[in-house]
Amino acid sequence: APTGINRLFHHEGERAVARAAAKAGTMYCLSTMSNVSIEEIGALTDSPKCFQVYIHRDRGLTREFVQRSKAAGYSSLCLTVDTLVAGNRERDLKTGMVMPPKLTLKSLASFALHWRWAFNYLTSEKFELANLVNNQRAGGEQLISVIDYVNSQFDPSITWTDVEDLIAQWNGPFAIKGIMSPADAIRAVDVGATAIFVSNHGGRQLDGAPSALECLTDIVDAVGDRAEVILDGGIRRGSHVLKALALGAKACSIGRGYLYPLAAGGEPGLTRALGRLRAEIERDMTLMGCDRLSKLDRTKLRATGLRFHPTGTVPSEDEVARPRVVA
Repeated sequence: APTGINRLFHHEGERAVARAAAKAGTMYCLSTMSNVSIEEIGALTDSPKCFQVYIHRDRGLTREFVQRSKAAGYSSLCLTVDTLVAGNRERDLKTGMVMPPKLTLKSLASFALHWRWAFNYLTSEKFELANLVNNQRAGGEQLISVIDYVNSQFDPSITWTDVEDLIAQWNGPFAIKGIMSPADAIRAVDVGATAIFVSNHGGRQLDGAPSALECLTDIVDAVGDRAEVILDGGIRRGSHVLKALALGAKACSIGRGYLYPLAAGGEPGLTRALGRLRAEIERDMTLMGCDRLSKLDRTKLRATGLRFHPTGTVPSEDEVARPRVVA
Protein backbone atom coordinates (compact mmCIF):
# COMPACT_ATOMS: atom_id res chain seq x y z
CA ALA A 1 0.00 0.00 0.00
CA PRO A 2 1.13 3.60 -0.47
CA THR A 3 2.49 5.08 2.74
CA GLY A 4 4.07 8.51 3.03
CA ILE A 5 7.38 9.80 4.41
CA ASN A 6 8.99 6.39 4.86
CA ARG A 7 12.27 8.01 5.85
CA LEU A 8 10.77 8.59 9.28
CA PHE A 9 10.99 4.81 9.74
CA HIS A 10 14.34 4.10 8.09
CA HIS A 11 16.91 6.25 6.30
CA GLU A 12 16.56 4.24 3.07
CA GLY A 13 12.80 4.78 3.11
CA GLU A 14 10.91 3.98 -0.08
CA ARG A 15 14.04 2.65 -1.80
CA ALA A 16 14.21 -0.23 0.68
CA VAL A 17 10.49 -0.96 0.30
CA ALA A 18 10.60 -0.95 -3.52
CA ARG A 19 13.59 -3.31 -3.60
CA ALA A 20 12.04 -5.69 -1.06
CA ALA A 21 8.75 -5.75 -3.00
CA ALA A 22 10.62 -6.52 -6.22
CA LYS A 23 12.48 -9.41 -4.59
CA ALA A 24 9.17 -10.75 -3.27
CA GLY A 25 7.63 -10.58 -6.74
CA THR A 26 4.85 -8.22 -5.69
CA MET A 27 3.65 -4.78 -6.73
CA TYR A 28 4.80 -1.63 -4.96
CA CYS A 29 2.65 1.50 -4.73
CA LEU A 30 4.54 4.77 -4.20
CA SER A 31 2.85 7.57 -2.27
CA THR A 32 2.57 11.19 -3.38
CA MET A 33 4.03 12.04 0.05
CA SER A 34 7.19 9.97 -0.43
CA ASN A 35 10.75 11.00 0.37
CA VAL A 36 12.01 9.47 -2.89
CA SER A 37 10.90 10.71 -6.29
CA ILE A 38 8.64 9.06 -8.84
CA GLU A 39 11.53 8.90 -11.28
CA GLU A 40 14.06 7.32 -8.93
CA ILE A 41 11.70 4.56 -7.79
CA GLY A 42 10.65 3.99 -11.41
CA ALA A 43 14.26 3.34 -12.41
CA LEU A 44 15.16 1.36 -9.29
CA THR A 45 13.52 -1.99 -10.19
CA ASP A 46 11.85 -3.67 -13.15
CA SER A 47 8.89 -4.91 -11.09
CA PRO A 48 5.36 -3.55 -11.65
CA LYS A 49 4.77 -0.27 -9.85
CA CYS A 50 1.78 1.90 -9.08
CA PHE A 51 1.76 5.61 -8.20
CA GLN A 52 -0.80 6.86 -5.68
CA VAL A 53 -2.14 10.33 -6.36
CA TYR A 54 -4.47 12.80 -4.67
CA ILE A 55 -6.41 15.44 -6.56
CA HIS A 56 -4.83 18.71 -5.48
CA ARG A 57 -6.35 22.17 -5.52
CA ASP A 58 -3.65 22.89 -8.08
CA ARG A 59 -4.93 20.66 -10.88
CA GLY A 60 -1.76 21.34 -12.85
CA LEU A 61 0.20 19.55 -10.14
CA THR A 62 -2.11 16.54 -10.38
CA ARG A 63 -1.69 16.42 -14.16
CA GLU A 64 2.06 16.67 -13.68
CA PHE A 65 2.02 13.58 -11.45
CA VAL A 66 0.17 11.64 -14.15
CA GLN A 67 2.68 12.59 -16.85
CA ARG A 68 5.69 11.89 -14.63
CA SER A 69 4.32 8.46 -13.73
CA LYS A 70 3.81 7.63 -17.41
CA ALA A 71 7.33 8.75 -18.30
CA ALA A 72 8.82 6.74 -15.41
CA GLY A 73 7.17 3.51 -16.58
CA TYR A 74 4.60 2.96 -13.84
CA SER A 75 2.09 0.27 -14.77
CA SER A 76 -0.91 1.71 -12.92
CA LEU A 77 -2.27 4.75 -11.10
CA CYS A 78 -4.15 4.78 -7.79
CA LEU A 79 -6.38 7.66 -6.68
CA THR A 80 -7.08 7.96 -2.94
CA VAL A 81 -10.53 9.46 -2.31
CA ASP A 82 -11.00 9.12 1.46
CA THR A 83 -8.65 11.94 2.51
CA LEU A 84 -10.30 15.07 1.14
CA VAL A 85 -9.62 16.56 4.57
CA ALA A 86 -7.41 15.19 7.31
CA GLY A 87 -9.09 13.13 10.00
CA ASN A 88 -8.89 14.21 13.62
CA ARG A 89 -5.55 12.51 14.22
CA GLU A 90 -5.13 13.52 17.83
CA ARG A 91 -1.66 12.08 18.22
CA ASP A 92 -0.44 14.12 15.25
CA LEU A 93 -2.09 17.21 16.69
CA LYS A 94 -0.30 16.64 20.00
CA THR A 95 3.16 15.96 18.56
CA GLY A 96 2.95 18.47 15.72
CA MET A 97 4.09 15.80 13.20
CA VAL A 98 5.83 18.27 10.93
CA MET A 99 7.91 17.80 7.79
CA PRO A 100 10.86 17.80 8.12
CA PRO A 101 10.96 16.60 11.77
CA LYS A 102 11.18 19.48 14.21
CA LEU A 103 13.88 19.52 16.87
CA THR A 104 12.38 19.98 20.33
CA LEU A 105 13.67 18.97 23.76
CA LYS A 106 11.42 15.91 23.67
CA SER A 107 12.45 14.89 20.17
CA LEU A 108 16.14 15.46 20.94
CA ALA A 109 15.80 13.14 23.94
CA SER A 110 14.17 10.53 21.72
CA PHE A 111 16.91 10.88 19.10
CA ALA A 112 19.54 10.41 21.81
CA LEU A 113 17.87 7.19 22.98
CA HIS A 114 17.70 5.95 19.39
CA TRP A 115 21.20 7.02 18.39
CA ARG A 116 21.51 4.74 15.36
CA TRP A 117 18.36 6.17 13.79
CA ALA A 118 19.57 9.70 14.57
CA PHE A 119 23.01 9.02 13.09
CA ASN A 120 21.54 7.65 9.87
CA TYR A 121 19.11 10.57 9.63
CA LEU A 122 21.80 13.20 10.14
CA THR A 123 24.29 11.59 7.74
CA SER A 124 21.79 10.89 4.95
CA GLU A 125 20.35 13.23 2.33
CA LYS A 126 18.13 16.16 3.26
CA PHE A 127 14.61 15.27 4.36
CA GLU A 128 12.11 16.43 1.73
CA LEU A 129 8.93 15.46 -0.03
CA ALA A 130 10.70 14.47 -3.22
CA ASN A 131 7.68 14.70 -5.51
CA LEU A 132 6.90 18.22 -4.31
CA VAL A 133 10.31 19.89 -4.27
CA ASN A 134 9.09 22.48 -6.79
CA ASN A 135 6.20 23.36 -4.50
CA GLN A 136 7.86 25.71 -2.02
CA ARG A 137 5.30 25.28 0.78
CA ALA A 138 5.28 21.48 0.71
CA GLY A 139 8.71 20.50 -0.48
CA GLY A 140 10.99 23.26 0.72
CA GLU A 141 12.54 24.21 4.04
CA GLN A 142 9.36 25.50 5.64
CA LEU A 143 7.97 23.31 8.41
CA ILE A 144 4.43 22.12 7.73
CA SER A 145 2.33 19.54 9.53
CA VAL A 146 0.87 16.60 7.63
CA ILE A 147 -2.62 17.73 8.69
CA ASP A 148 -2.00 21.28 7.45
CA TYR A 149 -0.67 19.99 4.14
CA VAL A 150 -3.71 17.79 3.54
CA ASN A 151 -6.16 20.53 4.47
CA SER A 152 -4.43 23.23 2.42
CA GLN A 153 -3.42 21.28 -0.69
CA PHE A 154 -5.99 18.51 -1.29
CA ASP A 155 -9.22 19.48 -3.04
CA PRO A 156 -12.28 18.56 -0.91
CA SER A 157 -14.72 19.45 -3.70
CA ILE A 158 -13.82 16.71 -6.22
CA THR A 159 -16.62 15.02 -8.12
CA TRP A 160 -17.03 11.85 -10.15
CA THR A 161 -16.42 13.99 -13.25
CA ASP A 162 -12.97 14.88 -11.89
CA VAL A 163 -12.25 11.20 -11.35
CA GLU A 164 -13.41 10.35 -14.86
CA ASP A 165 -11.16 13.06 -16.31
CA LEU A 166 -8.16 11.72 -14.37
CA ILE A 167 -8.84 8.20 -15.62
CA ALA A 168 -8.92 9.53 -19.18
CA GLN A 169 -5.61 11.35 -18.65
CA TRP A 170 -3.96 8.17 -17.41
CA ASN A 171 -5.55 5.86 -20.00
CA GLY A 172 -4.42 2.64 -18.34
CA PRO A 173 -5.01 0.41 -15.31
CA PHE A 174 -6.55 2.69 -12.68
CA ALA A 175 -7.48 1.96 -9.06
CA ILE A 176 -9.64 3.99 -6.68
CA LYS A 177 -8.63 3.63 -3.04
CA GLY A 178 -11.00 4.30 -0.16
CA ILE A 179 -14.22 2.71 -1.44
CA MET A 180 -16.41 1.32 1.36
CA SER A 181 -19.88 0.93 -0.17
CA PRO A 182 -21.32 -1.11 -3.05
CA ALA A 183 -22.93 2.01 -4.58
CA ASP A 184 -19.59 3.82 -4.76
CA ALA A 185 -17.91 0.69 -6.08
CA ILE A 186 -20.40 0.44 -8.93
CA ARG A 187 -20.01 4.15 -9.70
CA ALA A 188 -16.22 3.79 -9.70
CA VAL A 189 -16.41 1.03 -12.29
CA ASP A 190 -18.92 3.01 -14.35
CA VAL A 191 -16.49 5.95 -14.67
CA GLY A 192 -13.67 3.65 -15.78
CA ALA A 193 -11.82 2.31 -12.73
CA THR A 194 -10.30 -1.14 -13.31
CA ALA A 195 -9.56 -1.84 -9.63
CA ILE A 196 -10.99 -0.89 -6.24
CA PHE A 197 -9.16 -0.74 -2.92
CA VAL A 198 -11.67 -1.48 -0.17
CA SER A 199 -10.06 0.67 2.51
CA ASN A 200 -10.79 2.85 5.54
CA HIS A 201 -7.31 4.45 5.35
CA GLY A 202 -5.95 2.32 8.16
CA GLY A 203 -8.65 3.52 10.53
CA ARG A 204 -7.02 6.97 10.62
CA GLN A 205 -9.75 9.04 9.00
CA LEU A 206 -13.38 8.52 10.06
CA ASP A 207 -13.79 7.24 13.60
CA GLY A 208 -16.32 4.41 13.81
CA ALA A 209 -16.01 3.39 10.18
CA PRO A 210 -16.33 -0.36 9.62
CA SER A 211 -13.28 -2.43 8.81
CA ALA A 212 -12.47 -3.06 5.17
CA LEU A 213 -13.09 -6.78 5.67
CA GLU A 214 -16.66 -6.12 6.85
CA CYS A 215 -17.40 -4.30 3.58
CA LEU A 216 -15.57 -6.69 1.26
CA THR A 217 -18.24 -9.23 0.31
CA ASP A 218 -20.92 -6.65 -0.49
CA ILE A 219 -18.53 -4.82 -2.82
CA VAL A 220 -17.30 -8.04 -4.46
CA ASP A 221 -20.91 -9.08 -5.11
CA ALA A 222 -21.80 -5.65 -6.50
CA VAL A 223 -18.81 -5.37 -8.83
CA GLY A 224 -18.50 -8.97 -9.98
CA ASP A 225 -15.80 -9.39 -12.62
CA ARG A 226 -15.97 -5.80 -13.85
CA ALA A 227 -12.99 -4.74 -11.72
CA GLU A 228 -10.35 -6.20 -9.44
CA VAL A 229 -11.23 -5.80 -5.76
CA ILE A 230 -8.27 -5.38 -3.38
CA LEU A 231 -8.58 -5.57 0.39
CA ASP A 232 -6.50 -2.85 2.05
CA GLY A 233 -5.81 -2.95 5.77
CA GLY A 234 -5.82 -5.36 8.68
CA ILE A 235 -3.50 -7.91 7.06
CA ARG A 236 -1.05 -9.27 9.63
CA ARG A 237 -0.88 -13.01 8.91
CA GLY A 238 -1.02 -15.33 5.93
CA SER A 239 -4.41 -16.63 7.10
CA HIS A 240 -5.78 -13.10 6.80
CA VAL A 241 -4.82 -13.07 3.13
CA LEU A 242 -6.50 -16.42 2.54
CA LYS A 243 -9.73 -15.27 4.20
CA ALA A 244 -9.85 -12.16 2.02
CA LEU A 245 -9.21 -14.14 -1.15
CA ALA A 246 -11.85 -16.68 -0.16
CA LEU A 247 -14.35 -13.84 0.22
CA GLY A 248 -13.62 -12.71 -3.34
CA ALA A 249 -10.73 -10.25 -3.16
CA LYS A 250 -8.19 -10.52 -5.97
CA ALA A 251 -5.32 -9.31 -3.79
CA CYS A 252 -4.45 -7.80 -0.42
CA SER A 253 -2.55 -4.64 0.38
CA ILE A 254 -0.40 -3.97 3.45
CA GLY A 255 0.79 -0.69 4.96
CA ARG A 256 1.69 -1.03 8.64
CA GLY A 257 2.55 -4.63 7.76
CA TYR A 258 5.73 -3.42 6.05
CA LEU A 259 6.43 -0.21 7.99
CA TYR A 260 7.12 -2.06 11.25
CA PRO A 261 9.75 -4.41 9.79
CA LEU A 262 11.17 -1.50 7.77
CA ALA A 263 11.68 0.44 11.00
CA ALA A 264 13.10 -2.57 12.81
CA GLY A 265 15.51 -3.85 10.18
CA GLY A 266 15.45 -1.85 6.96
CA GLU A 267 15.32 -3.79 3.69
CA PRO A 268 16.56 -7.08 5.25
CA GLY A 269 13.88 -6.83 7.94
CA LEU A 270 11.18 -6.21 5.35
CA THR A 271 12.43 -9.01 3.10
CA ARG A 272 12.28 -11.41 6.05
CA ALA A 273 8.76 -10.27 6.97
CA LEU A 274 7.46 -10.71 3.40
CA GLY A 275 9.10 -14.13 3.23
CA ARG A 276 7.39 -15.21 6.43
CA LEU A 277 4.05 -13.92 5.13
CA ARG A 278 4.46 -15.96 1.95
CA ALA A 279 5.45 -19.04 3.95
CA GLU A 280 2.33 -18.68 6.11
CA ILE A 281 0.13 -18.41 3.02
CA GLU A 282 1.64 -21.55 1.46
CA ARG A 283 1.56 -23.56 4.70
CA ASP A 284 -2.03 -22.59 5.47
CA MET A 285 -3.13 -23.45 1.93
CA THR A 286 -1.55 -26.88 2.32
CA LEU A 287 -3.35 -27.42 5.62
CA MET A 288 -6.62 -26.39 3.96
CA GLY A 289 -6.08 -28.80 1.07
CA CYS A 290 -5.77 -26.01 -1.52
CA ASP A 291 -2.96 -26.36 -4.07
CA ARG A 292 -3.94 -23.24 -6.02
CA LEU A 293 -5.51 -19.87 -5.25
CA SER A 294 -8.50 -20.60 -7.47
CA LYS A 295 -9.67 -23.17 -4.91
CA LEU A 296 -10.15 -20.46 -2.29
CA ASP A 297 -13.83 -19.56 -2.14
CA ARG A 298 -16.51 -18.98 0.47
CA THR A 299 -17.03 -22.69 1.00
CA LYS A 300 -13.66 -22.64 2.81
CA LEU A 301 -15.03 -20.29 5.48
CA ARG A 302 -17.40 -20.89 8.35
CA ALA A 303 -19.39 -18.03 9.86
CA THR A 304 -19.28 -17.73 13.64
CA GLY A 305 -22.79 -16.43 14.27
CA LEU A 306 -23.45 -18.65 17.31
CA ARG A 307 -21.44 -18.27 20.48
CA PHE A 308 -21.59 -20.88 23.21
CA HIS A 309 -21.94 -20.02 26.83
CA PRO A 310 -19.19 -21.16 29.22
CA THR A 311 -21.59 -23.81 30.53
CA GLY A 312 -21.85 -25.34 27.09
CA THR A 313 -25.50 -24.36 26.52
CA VAL A 314 -26.53 -22.80 23.24
CA PRO A 315 -27.89 -19.23 23.55
CA SER A 316 -31.55 -18.72 22.72
CA GLU A 317 -32.74 -17.05 19.51
CA ASP A 318 -33.47 -13.86 21.47
CA GLU A 319 -29.94 -13.83 22.86
CA VAL A 320 -28.47 -14.36 19.41
CA ALA A 321 -30.55 -11.49 18.01
CA ARG A 322 -29.51 -9.06 20.74
CA PRO A 323 -26.37 -7.02 20.03
CA ARG A 324 -23.45 -7.97 22.25
CA VAL A 325 -20.69 -5.73 23.51
CA VAL A 326 -17.42 -7.50 24.16
CA ALA A 327 -14.73 -5.77 26.21
